Amino acid sequence: MPHGAVTCLRLDHTLPYAWPELLAFLGARAIPGVEAVEGGRYLRTIALDGTAGWVAVEPGKDGAYLTAEVHLAQRVVWPVPGTPAIPAQVGIEARIEIIQARLRRIFDLDADVAEIERRLSCDPHLRPLVEARPGLRVPGTWDPFELAVRAILGQQVSVPAARTLAGRFATTQGWLLDPPPPPGVPGTVFPSAADVRPDELVRLGVTRPRAAALASLARKVAAEPDVLASGADLDSTVARLTALPGVGPWTAHYIAMRALREPDALPRGDLGLLRALEEGGHRPSPAELLRRAEAWRPYRAYAALHLWSAGTPPRLSENRR
Repeated sequence: MPHGAVTCLRLDHTLPYAWPELLAFLGARAIPGVEAVEGGRYLRTIALDGTAGWVAVEPGKDGAYLTAEVHLAQRVVWPVPGTPAIPAQVGIEARIEIIQARLRRIFDLDADVAEIERRLSCDPHLRPLVEARPGLRVPGTWDPFELAVRAILGQQVSVPAARTLAGRFATTQGWLLDPPPPPGVPGTVFPSAADVRPDELVRLGVTRPRAAALASLARKVAAEPDVLASGADLDSTVARLTALPGVGPWTAHYIAMRALREPDALPRGDLGLLRALEEGGHRPSPAELLRRAEAWRPYRAYAALHLWSAGTPPRLSENRR
């Protein structure tokens, strides 16, 4: 195989597990060149302290667990400034442990499904959605910076357009795996915050304010990586995120929901959620949504996934920053 170190992991989880729905969500938002969904598998490139490679994840026997095939280069492909360094004495085993932990977060493998579904089923509107998609999880991300960039690029454009922009970002700012992976496997590594070249962002086809927001985000994360870490509580996390240029409440909650694994995050003002709750010709207002969502706490993020999955995937152009 192209990359020297190959490791197969078994990722256990509780049942039920809604793999097709999770895969559909990730596939619709996969960054071209970085991620791919093919043949019931999720594939993506990964980077860890300068070592790069790729991973393929799919359900194991009887769907009782996931399997991950991890391919890592035996050498450092490039230096990644501004990221926490893994000590040189840390070997492949320790790196695999870090990768396994990240994969568990991407696929939300430690969710207390029984408790989440018990709580959400108390809402008459959510009960049939929970029954229709048992084991629905909140998809995470390999890297919080990647998800934050994706969220900003997705403001006020459609999901396909956001994918295109994210692919351009990765292609112009990122790196190619060396040696290249097999045909059909993504080969572009998403850049770290320190890798971003601000002067080139306007070439993505975004507005100057959007390019400025991306540049500001990259500078902030490169200088303070913890800016994209969970806070003491959801409110403090959202407050820190909304202090970033170009990040409003919707974007902050979306980042908290997927990148920071905040189970109670709720992309407020999201028209996809409001449409999904429409009854008798009445569409709730954002304020009404928040009041109703009090009953979903502390699992509002899972309620949002059920509502999104039940209807047409929302266009990010219909969501507020």
